[in-house]
Amino acid sequence: MWDTGFEEELRRFLPFLPPEEELAPDSALRDLGLDSLATVELLAALESRYDVRFVDDALNPANFTTPGVLWRTVDGIRVTV
Repeated sequence: MWDTGFEEELRRFLPFLPPEEELAPDSALRDLGLDSLATVELLAALESRYDVRFVDDALNPANFTTPGVLWRTVDGIRVTV
């Protein structure tokens, strides 16, 4: 599972996710309100928080489909840095 910082950042960009509702790893981020502009802003927020860079394959839109997929992407980038 992800760390609390990841969920804090992600929740800021999910306007349709009530604060008291659990964020499931397989939740569709688009259904929770993540649009293209918010995706770019989330990308920048995650890069800043984890001191990483999304490049090449990591920029694939498929990596922003669910929290679980996105976390695996971020965690994978952290390992290679």
